[in-house]
Amino acid sequence: MIESFWEQNRKSAVAKQFLGEIRSCTVKGNTFYFRDVNSTLAVSIISDEIVRVRLAPQGAFLADFSYALQPYDFKLASLDFQEDEIFYRISTSVVEVQIDKRNFRVTFLDKMGTVINEDSHGIHWEENLDYGGFYLYSSKKLQPDENFYGLGDKATDLNLIRKRYSFWSTDAYAFERNTDPLYRNIPFYMGLHQGISYGIFYDNTFKSHFDFGLENANDVSYWVEGGEMNYYYIHGPHMMDVVKRYSNLTGTHPMPPMWALGYHQCRWSYYPEDKIMDLAKQFRDRQIPCDALYLDIDYMDGYRCFTWHPKHFPNPKRMLDALHEQGFKTVVIIDPGIKADPDYPVWKSGHEEGLFCRRADDYYMEGPVWPGRCQFPDFTNPRAREWWGPLHQELMDLGVDGIWNDMNEPSVFGTGTFPNDVRHDYDGHKASHRKAHNVYGMQMVRATYEGLLKIQKNKRPFTITRSAYSGVQRYASAWTGDNIGTWDHLKLAGIQCQRMSMSGISFVGSDIGGFTGSPSAELFVRWIQMGVFAPLMRAHSAGDTPEREPWSFGPETEAICKKFIELRYRLLPYIYSAFWENHKFGFPILRPVIMIEQDIPTNTYRQDEFTFGDKILVCPVLEPGASGRIVYLPRGGWYHMFTNKYYAGSQEHYIEAPIDDMPVFVRAGAVVPEYPVMQHTHDIKLSELFLNIYYADYAVNSFMYEDHGENLAYQQDIYTEKKFLYQGDENGFSLSQKATGLYTPRYDTYSIRLIGLSFEKFSIKVDGKAIKYNRDESNGTIRFSVFKSFVSIDVAEAKDVPKKEAALKK
Repeated sequence: MIESFWEQNRKSAVAKQFLGEIRSCTVKGNTFYFRDVNSTLAVSIISDEIVRVRLAPQGAFLADFSYALQPYDFKLASLDFQEDEIFYRISTSVVEVQIDKRNFRVTFLDKMGTVINEDSHGIHWEENLDYGGFYLYSSKKLQPDENFYGLGDKATDLNLIRKRYSFWSTDAYAFERNTDPLYRNIPFYMGLHQGISYGIFYDNTFKSHFDFGLENANDVSYWVEGGEMNYYYIHGPHMMDVVKRYSNLTGTHPMPPMWALGYHQCRWSYYPEDKIMDLAKQFRDRQIPCDALYLDIDYMDGYRCFTWHPKHFPNPKRMLDALHEQGFKTVVIIDPGIKADPDYPVWKSGHEEGLFCRRADDYYMEGPVWPGRCQFPDFTNPRAREWWGPLHQELMDLGVDGIWNDMNEPSVFGTGTFPNDVRHDYDGHKASHRKAHNVYGMQMVRATYEGLLKIQKNKRPFTITRSAYSGVQRYASAWTGDNIGTWDHLKLAGIQCQRMSMSGISFVGSDIGGFTGSPSAELFVRWIQMGVFAPLMRAHSAGDTPEREPWSFGPETEAICKKFIELRYRLLPYIYSAFWENHKFGFPILRPVIMIEQDIPTNTYRQDEFTFGDKILVCPVLEPGASGRIVYLPRGGWYHMFTNKYYAGSQEHYIEAPIDDMPVFVRAGAVVPEYPVMQHTHDIKLSELFLNIYYADYAVNSFMYEDHGENLAYQQDIYTEKKFLYQGDENGFSLSQKATGLYTPRYDTYSIRLIGLSFEKFSIKVDGKAIKYNRDESNGTIRFSVFKSFVSIDVAEAKDVPKKEAALKK
């Protein structure tokens, strides 16, 4: 029998309290206040699809402050308020909110009257006699056949049904399946039933817990150990709509520098200088593309942040300049623990400014980390964040390109993290560590990102963080933490990256090969293959494991790794465009099959396939010794990326996949841009851009985004968006493009590849003029070049020639 939260954590004999009968209702603008004798429930209509619910158990609300939210200005088309004997009813053009007069229970319905989400026992609470404030609870009915997704980096199945989770940032070294809690805190989930999706975002930073029908098969429960009950209901009906609206609330990733989308090589640790320079030489001599090399804690002098080890790295500027000449960017680690050393300028200045965390009795929060005895900046203090940013000036002046924030749960040796009595400024809203713990890492990387923005002037910062709270995507990329080099962790990596993307954090990857442990050559290859289709592609390993570079497992493995890393670089214009769609529109970059076909019940538990953007379907090989696998292809037509063979959708297929191959498919009708192979992103020398056009007998729209790649000019609309409008039928197809924007790419022509055309003879016209083409018999593609400014391409079968047997199975 599963113990309830209350049975496990009983603090006092104080009984739970429930809301009684509604005594009054008042309206201020778009917020409705419902009161019983002591408590107030506020229901705010944020937009036609988003509703906020807050509870003040004693009637007075706390200060309305959130680290998760960005400023928003949603549109509200209509708002109606009615009252009958049992309910207050608030309606928009999309949803209806019912508040039961007898017990305050809240129900959300769509305009067809379908119940989407409803309270079970409703909101209740009990006093916290140890700390003050309240334990708060929310229970909602688990609808028939309902399933759940989201919650960030949880190391479990994609579907959350019949599981329980907690949020308390934890340094989870060598975590395993179902380890909980982990590094990040994303209290946002999506429910799906009757083909309709919605989301709930509980914006509360205290330690919290979710139960999706594990303890009580009929309830979805949430409880939090302080603060207010404060959540946002986000209506779909499609999962994509929910994620977009959640991203409108909490923000999206800024556009990364192009180099950040290349291949990254990391290890704990590459030192001394000769080691990192040899690593760079190996990549270039072997002609394996790579853009970024990382320096872990051993580059520092005694693990003091913002310093260089005088023997390991005697002349860092000379080294960084030499790496730049070879096309490498350098990312260095910075942790929050500042060595308590009066001769250390960083500690001295922070101490003088009073910027380090203190405990309840006013002593400084101290604990051992890598440098020994450390104190820790209070990153919830705006003054501390302003002090932290300029500390990076010297690193940037020397030539460092990116910052990696680690150990920021915060992690402390021996105790795990800070005690609860540590005090925080919380942007003027004074709080204990109970409230600030889950946002500490987010506010650290925020301070880093905002500092780099000022230091680097017109350059896009690259930051990566281990710990996070909702909204961190505005400041950083992330990785899934200290994983293990096992086949199960390969599976978990794919699931975690999908889940993070569904939870608003798309710029994410896993440590390829596992941080700890010793993967086989086969496992490393399969991880590299899947890593091509992670938004962040980084190999990383611990110093007590065998080295894990693409050539570490011998020539055969090296050749396969090189082939797939080159694929990553060829796909960069497509990947870059997917990042723009995330930045501008909130579209998740990785999309599980359930997000594509949420109306098909058999997709409920699919978790080993996903799309990258909306045109490429990735089906990684996840079992040792496998030379193929069964894949499910969503509706429509699909082409195998490497063989160009056509497969019909809405069914499963067995696909051969020897160790040097992987099942990857492109949606029929797609236009996929492609670069030539390069060694790093500053090596792009385009005279023409490849466009791969995959034949279909229906309409498909594709998209491409281009800009300068590293500066902030895109924020002043210096970019180009291109929309490719494809319309096909059994006799051929037409393709038109519409370009908008102020950026002018360097190339003048497109090199077109037509894939899947089933006609023996046909004509091609560009802007009404017939052109010549070449047929590549080896892979069945048709090739020709056009000016990048073309308006339309028309391909038509020549009717006087018999059509050869169609390649497409209707």
